[in-house]
Amino acid sequence: MQGEITMGFAHLQSSLPGEKAKDLLERRHQIIPEGVGYGTPSFTKQAEGVMVEDVDGNQFIDFAGAIGTINVGHRHPTVVDAIKNQVDDFVHTGFNVMMYESYIELAERLCQLSPGDHAKKAMFLNSGAEAVENAVKVARKYTKRPAVVTFSRSFHGRTLMTMSMTAKVKPYKYEFGPFAPEVYRAPFPYFYRKPDAMTEQEYSEDTLGHVKRVIEQEISPDRVAAVVMEPVQGEGGFVIPDQTFVQGVKAFCEEHGIMFVADEIQTGFTRTGDYFAINHFDVVPDLITVSKSMAAGVPISGVIGRAEVMDAASPGELGGTYSGSPIGCAAALAVLDVIEQENLNDRAFKIGETVMNQFHEWKNKYDCIGDVRGLGAMCAIELVSDPVEKTPDKALTGRVVKEAQKRGLLVLAAGNYGNVIRMLMPIVITDAQLHEGMSLLEEAIQAAMVS
Repeated sequence: MQGEITMGFAHLQSSLPGEKAKDLLERRHQIIPEGVGYGTPSFTKQAEGVMVEDVDGNQFIDFAGAIGTINVGHRHPTVVDAIKNQVDDFVHTGFNVMMYESYIELAERLCQLSPGDHAKKAMFLNSGAEAVENAVKVARKYTKRPAVVTFSRSFHGRTLMTMSMTAKVKPYKYEFGPFAPEVYRAPFPYFYRKPDAMTEQEYSEDTLGHVKRVIEQEISPDRVAAVVMEPVQGEGGFVIPDQTFVQGVKAFCEEHGIMFVADEIQTGFTRTGDYFAINHFDVVPDLITVSKSMAAGVPISGVIGRAEVMDAASPGELGGTYSGSPIGCAAALAVLDVIEQENLNDRAFKIGETVMNQFHEWKNKYDCIGDVRGLGAMCAIELVSDPVEKTPDKALTGRVVKEAQKRGLLVLAAGNYGNVIRMLMPIVITDAQLHEGMSLLEEAIQAAMVS
């Protein structure tokens, strides 16, 4: 690398990986399984707000947000204080052994914030996959039905059950089967790739019709416990449905006594400009799964749902050793305080507006950008080699990610074709940091196009 790269916030003083990172990478390859992947060829030394510093002193603007877990930023002081205070009192007792108030308070607040005026209850776990699995358990227990329906391009986790529910084969499912039974896949609207002859409304209605036919003809509605939907598909490429589709699926579920589960693990906690993305579609789910930015990086997840549904399981049938840990609950309560005190839902809309305006400019400027889409601050660009044929360009996308890293910007790819760049910057990002990050991303696109 020739010299240093600096614009103000991002600052790279070595090539990637730097000397210290090279040593750590060698150790990593000796002792960590190759199946544990990595994106940036370096190692974190410190992170705060939207900035990450590696072991070689390189400074990065973080548009990846630890895959969407850092909506309130790295080491937010309110969250750090809450964690320290909890550790000063106790670390863990196991809620199923000796309970603690923070678990109750967090459940109360989330039930109050979640959509619907019906009676609700909440339980807490460790990871997003655990939340999805427990939502399935609860739905099956309540309905006494076995089948679960998910959607094309969906991602729900890496455990056996959630792998079965996840659509993408590589790298998540390949040669890991056989998978859990009674999991079915239905189509999900992808407006960028709809048939040209159809309007968006016609396409949405047609896709909804396919969903109904899958359930009616391949399963039978009276055998379906739950339909699990990401309000905006995350790993699938930030694909956004419309109200016609989401409301239509919910109405079909209501008609047949099927639990509608909103998987809010990546979309929740202000990413789309609301505590829950499902609110944008004017739909009230029966169950909601939450995790990721729920506790600003501390492992915790949850299931929120109708009280009568959540109460279907008997004592001891739900839970786990570390489920709803005191540190996780303390951090999650602090996150809710930060979102409210700093008006982060409003901030997410402003970030999204800025990003989407820039994306639309780039789309007119660069033929490789086939589509731009976003809801709140959950925005993405889709890269193609042929804008007419909409041919996915995974190779270009990979080069963009690497060129961004060279300039001090952390970004993530997504999508079943691997050709989507997704924005998951912390919502606490300043205007100056956002502007610089977007400038670096455009430089990366320009460099990737000629490399």
